[in-house]
Amino acid sequence: PRSGKNPGFSAEKIAEIGATIKSRGVKSPISVKDDPRKPGHYIINDGARRYRGSRWAGVPDIPIFVDNDYVQDDQVVANIQNEGHTPRELAELIQKRLSTGMKKGDIAKAWGKSNAFITQYAALLKLPEVIANAFDADRITDVTVVNELVTAYKKHPEAVANWLSDESQEITRGSVKLLREFLEDSDGGDASLNEADADEPGTGGWGGDSPEEDQSGTQPLDVARRGESTHIRKASIQVEIDGGLCRVILTRRPSKVGMAWFKNESSGKEFEAALEIARMVALVEG
Repeated sequence: PRSGKNPGFSAEKIAEIGATIKSRGVKSPISVKDDPRKPGHYIINDGARRYRGSRWAGVPDIPIFVDNDYVQDDQVVANIQNEGHTPRELAELIQKRLSTGMKKGDIAKAWGKSNAFITQYAALLKLPEVIANAFDADRITDVTVVNELVTAYKKHPEAVANWLSDESQEITRGSVKLLREFLEDSDGGDASLNEADADEPGTGGWGGDSPEEDQSGTQPLDVARRGESTHIRKASIQVEIDGGLCRVILTRRPSKVGMAWFKNESSGKEFEAALEIARMVALVEG
């Protein structure tokens, strides 16, 4: 069921498998079943990559075992357990079964997964366009991140669309968590995170002298709201950690989920820390 575009079938991956087979041979037999259209021939149930790797290595014979009771869902289960399917492939496989009249509960039972798992992946085929575009372009590869963005998009479509429009924006669980926290904390609904209208001079927007400007030379979102524009230019998130003001570095990948990189506003020092110790205080321009 895996497609030819699956990373596991890339030329590099097949060559890697082939090199191992050339050196050590095929240690695990591939599963096959009789081809009803060609007597004496077989259809591969499980082991397509080992077969391709053997051909790459020039190995003429590989061990097999015949399992004529093997059905397509058996292969899906094997690939899920080995994390061999991409999220899109799983979504398409679910859609194929739904189109035949199969219920989500039946699919879940056949695959050994929960109903929530099936629902989550089925939703990948009905995404808002801006999220679907990012997903199709492989900017998002984590199904949890996709669903978090969909949840945010339902309440703040313009803000999420603007955030995704920045091609340099890394889309991770950490960055989406910060995005959702900002949207939930703000009263402005669809305040933009990326692009803005130019502020009029003297309206209390960006660029004017204000007694409420913070020590870093930037102004929080609630100050900007008092101006005529409800938008701000390129934005960053300001947090407080151990009593010091820091900015979240959204373009630097954290070492693991739940972590993020920060830059201290006073010292300029960059450091990685747990998101749970950071208290969001403002959305600032620049």
